[in-house]
Amino acid sequence: MAITYLTIEQAVEIHSKTVDLSGGGTKTILNKGPLESVLEHIKNDLYYPEFEDKLTHLFFSACKFHCFQDGNKRIAITLCAQMLLFNGYLYCSNTFLREMENISYHVASGAISKELLREIIGAVIADSMDDESLKLKIIESINDYEQTNEN
Repeated sequence: MAITYLTIEQAVEIHSKTVDLSGGGTKTILNKGPLESVLEHIKNDLYYPEFEDKLTHLFFSACKFHCFQDGNKRIAITLCAQMLLFNGYLYCSNTFLREMENISYHVASGAISKELLREIIGAVIADSMDDESLKLKIIESINDYEQTNEN
């Protein structure tokens, strides 16, 4: 199945709408180059062979690269949700939006690794977010991060 990808123009428009509809903030673009790069690189099936790999890289990068002055965690969620919708994953888009709100905070802080994020996104797509072992991994990762950074 061919994957439909976002363009940088769509990403900037999604950011603008996300800021407007989610409580505000500035729409200032600090550096769209890294986001353009991510949107191009996720097309490479050698590096990102599965749809979940593509979403994971997009989400992680949008959270961490701070391409926008405000809304980087929100844009990570909405860009990936849009890719889900573009590619026929309507059944899990609401779950994705709900579950990833808290996850985005912990990805941005460094408490959730890219590898664990991949597991989480895979679970959302597989409709298995109620998996207790995954929930324990998330809790342990956050607790480990908090203990390490208390000092």
